[in-house]
Amino acid sequence: MRVDKFLWSTRYFKTRSKATDAAKKGRIRVNESIVKPARDVYPGDIINLRKDQIDYVIEVMDLPASRVGNKIVDLYRLDRTPKENFEARKMIELNQDYYRRKGEGRPTKKDRRDLGQVLGQQDEEE
Repeated sequence: MRVDKFLWSTRYFKTRSKATDAAKKGRIRVNESIVKPARDVYPGDIINLRKDQIDYVIEVMDLPASRVGNKIVDLYRLDRTPKENFEARKMIELNQDYYRRKGEGRPTKKDRRDLGQVLGQQDEEE
């Protein structure tokens, strides 16, 4: 089975074209080598995948006939991703929320002045 089809059928990507694009950009490795989307995977192969700033490590256990449900996806893959990768992602999200919350839009002039005061900079007008 193709690597892009395997990652789509095991629900790592929402569409097969997104899995293909990730392979074309070099974000998918099979057995430590960068692969094209049409590369076949077999049981026992190790897939390294970079998605959403997380480095996933997946072992292929079996090949599904088609896209499988979320409950039985563990029959086809073994997720060996270290817990530190997920914790690093949480830290990145917390850092982004510290400055601007989602949906607040562009910083205002007052926000810029407040940030300048925190950083110890003077406004050009003063």
